[in-house]
Amino acid sequence: MTAVAEHAVADNGVEVSFDTSPEQYRHWRLSVEGRVATLTLAVDADGGLVPGYELKMNSYDLGVDIELYDAVQRLRFEHPQVAAVVVTGGLERMFCAGANIKMLAQSSHAWKVNFCKFTNETRNGMEDATASSGQTYIAALNGTAAGGGYELALACDEIVLVDDGSSAVSLPEVPLLGVLPGTGGLTRVVDKRHVRRDRADVFATKSDGIKGRTAVEWGLVDASVPRARFAEEVGARALAAVARSRRPHDATGVPLTPLARVVDGDEIRYPFVAAALDRAGRRVEITVQAPEQAPPADAAGVHAQGVDYWPLAVARALDDLVLRLRTNEPGLGTWVLRTTGDADLVLAHDDQLVALADDWFVNEVRHYLKRTFKRLDVTSRSLVALVEPGSAFAGSLLELALAADRQYMLDGVFEDVDPDAAPAVLVVGAANAGLFPMGNGLTRLQSRFYGDDASLAAALARSGERLDAAAATGLGLATMTPDDIDWEDEIRIALEERAALSPDALTGMEANHRFVGPETVETKIFGRLTAWQNWIFLRPNASGPEGALRRYGSGLRAEFDQFRV
Repeated sequence: MTAVAEHAVADNGVEVSFDTSPEQYRHWRLSVEGRVATLTLAVDADGGLVPGYELKMNSYDLGVDIELYDAVQRLRFEHPQVAAVVVTGGLERMFCAGANIKMLAQSSHAWKVNFCKFTNETRNGMEDATASSGQTYIAALNGTAAGGGYELALACDEIVLVDDGSSAVSLPEVPLLGVLPGTGGLTRVVDKRHVRRDRADVFATKSDGIKGRTAVEWGLVDASVPRARFAEEVGARALAAVARSRRPHDATGVPLTPLARVVDGDEIRYPFVAAALDRAGRRVEITVQAPEQAPPADAAGVHAQGVDYWPLAVARALDDLVLRLRTNEPGLGTWVLRTTGDADLVLAHDDQLVALADDWFVNEVRHYLKRTFKRLDVTSRSLVALVEPGSAFAGSLLELALAADRQYMLDGVFEDVDPDAAPAVLVVGAANAGLFPMGNGLTRLQSRFYGDDASLAAALARSGERLDAAAATGLGLATMTPDDIDWEDEIRIALEERAALSPDALTGMEANHRFVGPETVETKIFGRLTAWQNWIFLRPNASGPEGALRRYGSGLRAEFDQFRV
């Protein structure tokens, strides 16, 4: 990682890149044998992303998880034949000790929160690989799995623990560190593994964890077997997963070649996605371009385009941009979303995603877009969509506007610029009816009109129509529709007002508004759990000079303020 100018660096002093590939991994080994892949965690203790700590006992930091995210993506796109993924440890009697404590203790609050968010998204992606792609993850705990190590196992569909008299699973954050398990552990124990509440309470306050038969009885793991039978048990479960998978046997993968990204001063450009950074205004303007040509005629043509297939190119670029901005540009609190190009070509590609849904590659592209939009949903930035003449907010690109906190749409055209231009329009398409659900399980239209089925039905009934400002306002799809005379002042005032408000209050407000309706594991992790962890990270009992997080490993006991808040 390379240090760069102060205004373009995350608060830990380095600029973070999410570019990597298996031959560059320092912490993971990826091997593929037929239909089964193995991810082995063997952390390079000296390979921390930031100076100041050692990654002992297979503990991890953001750099370790960046490699894991890359591996999960490549398994889905480059190895379509893989139906089972075994995740195991490369150290003797140690699967993973979780997030590195010294890293957490020395990191800023923002770094800790962003780190937890990314690791959560990566583990959600592992679960999505099974649910959406038939690629089952199996945790082969060759030794102790503590804290984030057990949370990594919880993201897998099956957990096998070695029964050697010493290896255990644990979530020791509450008793040892004064914080919460930050990667979904509390939620997955009760919601996913259905561990009884009283047992979960004991487990989360027992620093040395639970072993063997008791771990199986309580539902913390699926099996605990002696080391002599460990490989056999894991192999049998992998073969069973292969037998029930719908992954193709003989398909050719699509290489995820390096992104064509250009960083030029305050501009970041990719094919079909560009960002202009306005640090004085504390915002970034993101423009997503519609495809320039019709989609390929058939699945063979889609496969031939590979990473240049427009929906995949947009997903990869937008995903990378969101991660880079979130991590390296915390001061840019408002993201302005624009689109440009031919809306008909967007809709044509969306129709192809539906028509070729049974093709493994098209299926992966669709779910990658889904995950990218979800990443935007949980990003703690104010999102404002501007719908202007020449915009292409249609179908999948309309999801960007629907993800925004506000939508401003020009009523008419810019008379002084192009009086003959076609007015700005929005187009609801098939993609908005369920192709890209949010973390709450609803579409963004359903979330927008939650509790108002008539408005939802009215919007869907106009699918395919070009909706001008008046129609969009009537259907509830636009927040405000200034005309040419008022547009510049309205947008300027709105953005300046946003930048003047407390970013902390905005983060909480936006997160509460975005996820209406039912709670899911995802919304609990990103809402309830993350909100509490965010608060606890700031409390002196955890992060103060005498707090548990800072005193861990020093030989000194933490000193707690015993008053409940």
